[in-house]
Amino acid sequence: MDPELIKDCVHCGFCLPTCPTYVLWGEEMDSPRGRIHLMGQHTEGTPLTGAMAGHFDACLGCMACVTACPSGVRYDRLIEQTRAVVEREHVRRPDERAVRALVFALFPYRRRLRAMRLPMRLGRRLQPFLERVNPSLGAMAELAPAVVPRPVRLPPLVRARGPRRARVGLLTGCVQGEFFPQVNAATARVLALEGCDVVIPPRQGCCGALSLHSGREAEARRFARRTVAVFGRADVDAVVVNAAGCGSSMKTYAEVLADDPAWAARAGALRIRDLAEFLAELGPAAERRPLPVSVAYHDACHLAHAQGVRAQPRDLLRAVPGLELREVAEAAICCGSAGTYNLFQPRAARELGDRKAERVLATGAEVLVSANPGCSMQIAAAVRRAGGGEIRVAHTAEVLDASLRGLDPGVLGRSPGAGKARTKR
Repeated sequence: MDPELIKDCVHCGFCLPTCPTYVLWGEEMDSPRGRIHLMGQHTEGTPLTGAMAGHFDACLGCMACVTACPSGVRYDRLIEQTRAVVEREHVRRPDERAVRALVFALFPYRRRLRAMRLPMRLGRRLQPFLERVNPSLGAMAELAPAVVPRPVRLPPLVRARGPRRARVGLLTGCVQGEFFPQVNAATARVLALEGCDVVIPPRQGCCGALSLHSGREAEARRFARRTVAVFGRADVDAVVVNAAGCGSSMKTYAEVLADDPAWAARAGALRIRDLAEFLAELGPAAERRPLPVSVAYHDACHLAHAQGVRAQPRDLLRAVPGLELREVAEAAICCGSAGTYNLFQPRAARELGDRKAERVLATGAEVLVSANPGCSMQIAAAVRRAGGGEIRVAHTAEVLDASLRGLDPGVLGRSPGAGKARTKR
């Protein structure tokens, strides 16, 4: 915990109404201001107690407070540093240690995650039982998509359609790659249609986002170095990321690897861009065809707050002829996914998910559009609990892909191969 960063907080309280846990419970110590106060106490010699660790664990790391803060407090760095301290000094209960060990042995490794696709789907039927055994296991079963698309094999290189305007790398991700492979396929097609050669390294590995956000510093650095090396060899103008949490972590690689100047320099040489951010900078080239559909756009916290990317996705969606964009109330409040938060803090995550689902359903939109796989699963699960059935969820890339290829809007939110779609050549 950096004492100088802690001193930047003037305790003005602008963060309070933006903090999801403060909104839920109204407890000062479950606000950014309160947590920073606890951080200060610890740096001054107060031992880390179980209660203090509980308040830090309850933070979603959504960074809404960073957006709201008029003093420029680096709460993002502070909470990452604090979680590393918690992991080193706090002794968790055996059941908590077991759940965390399971999650970090599974989610950052695509082959292991692939092997769990079917068990997680079947686990939805046993969700009430698993909930009684352990709330985290129940949450894991509930979050599993109803239909997991068939794997999509992407080639190492997708050539640009028409004149080449850029050469980019594509991060395929862990959860994105295994549970939403159609998003990666759509991303590659959109980039190619917009004139990009798309390099897709076959053995990318995890970017380290989940580890970084959970205080597992050594593990996060290991994943970061591997990712930097893979894309450094790709000789690309930019690395395009379509998962908000991954993108926000990759943009901080130089800080994550600051203890090793050589690796920090290599990380700093990479130009990391979210898909919507990159397309906005590139400018449109391909023709947008009409897509008559109403969509509710959900701001993923690690896109809107951590990366400051809010207008670009909306501008891309509004540029699609026939598409009606509907805003979700309380857009700045987290849905409760927050990487592994909905697994480690399932009760608080459920409260936030139910709140978000209510506001999404109130839009009456046909499709929910999100730029983060965790958000998509979290909100879909909450909509099911609310009796809204299986909501159609799509990524910004899928909407653009449908428009550029002239597909029927009915394909949005459907598993590939679930039915034939009208395509204009």
